[in-house]
Amino acid sequence: MFDIKALRENPDIVRRALKERQVSDTLINETLQLDESLRDHLTQMNRLKAERNSLSSDIARAKASGQQDRVLELLERAKEVSDLVKKGDARAREFEEELRLNLLQIPNIPDDSVPLGDDESDNVELRKWGEVPVFNFEPLPHWELGPKTGMMDFERAAKLSGARFGLLRGQIATLSRALINFMLDLHVKEHHYQEVSLPHLVKRETMLASGQLPKFEEELYNTQPDDLFLIPTAEVPLVAQHADEIIEKTSLPLKYASYTPCYRREAGSYGKDVRGMIRVHQFDKVELVWFTLPEDSQDALEKLTADAEEVLRRLELPYRVVQLCTADLGFASSKTYDLEVWLPSYNAYKEISSCSNTTDFQARRSNIRYRDGGSKPRFVHALNGSGIAVGRALVAIVESFQRKDGSIRIPDALVPLVGAEVIG
Repeated sequence: MFDIKALRENPDIVRRALKERQVSDTLINETLQLDESLRDHLTQMNRLKAERNSLSSDIARAKASGQQDRVLELLERAKEVSDLVKKGDARAREFEEELRLNLLQIPNIPDDSVPLGDDESDNVELRKWGEVPVFNFEPLPHWELGPKTGMMDFERAAKLSGARFGLLRGQIATLSRALINFMLDLHVKEHHYQEVSLPHLVKRETMLASGQLPKFEEELYNTQPDDLFLIPTAEVPLVAQHADEIIEKTSLPLKYASYTPCYRREAGSYGKDVRGMIRVHQFDKVELVWFTLPEDSQDALEKLTADAEEVLRRLELPYRVVQLCTADLGFASSKTYDLEVWLPSYNAYKEISSCSNTTDFQARRSNIRYRDGGSKPRFVHALNGSGIAVGRALVAIVESFQRKDGSIRIPDALVPLVGAEVIG
């Protein structure tokens, strides 16, 4: 939720910041007008309510002094004022809802360190790790190599569910499960996250808390008639679990890790992305979420990103870290680093994790605050990142460690969990 106070007190600063995110002035102007109308209306309501209270005292005095005509006159006016207050309160609720809906559509303000840009081509590469694989044979993309080994089956998945689903069997299914366990063990045992097992169906207000609604409703799977949503990421319930709570300052930071399947319509995807397992409607992911003090959140973003990077390093997968420019930031994010893993089938790096600081944006929507001694509770800062996308990690291993005979080398870190050094 955007802070109306920040918009009211610094409209020009907010306009400039959101212009960098390609947000038009129209939404800002409408929101400011609604805020002004609401405040004017509430001023009028306060006058009416003050008059109503005064009339009650006047009626009592008139009755005490036996001024019956005056009593009737005052009672008539009291009824008029009461009706006006009733209608005015209803209109105030309408104003408040209109203002709330507008504020829900305004994205977070970019941090000052975010590079300016018009699209993803203006993102800034920060660092690379690892050497991209070089083959002495023609490597196969996973959507050919997987079916050739009999361990990936996209045709039967389509028979079951339609396009853009996958079916894994045998050792690749074991590899997928091993990746989940490896990531959770690393984050819980070494990075000191608390593991959380979550519902996969959540309420509308839960989706709203993290910023998925109302902006991304078309991308979500909704069930009827109960109006529940399949989660697009574990970030959604991990953030909302503390909605309307006040956290003690000494408990911060809170660090959570969770494995869940994720469900997205992925409308608008095209080209190679719709082949194989790169952009599917159901995929597995280990998600990381932090709640921190405001003054600690930028350092926390660096640590969270490093935790996600460590997964790729131990899997021996070459990757790069990219800072997103203003135009490419996610709706709730103030600052984002993308981790991109090397995929031979694309001859390019592809996103495998997105690590973001949402500052107080999600906390404001969820009403998650912390108490600092006797002072008024303040909003925490919330951060999230993939730690990491399981399917894309599996694809990167299959493609990068494939051999001429069609077998696949397993990274050393996964050998105990897979039970083999080579599969296929």
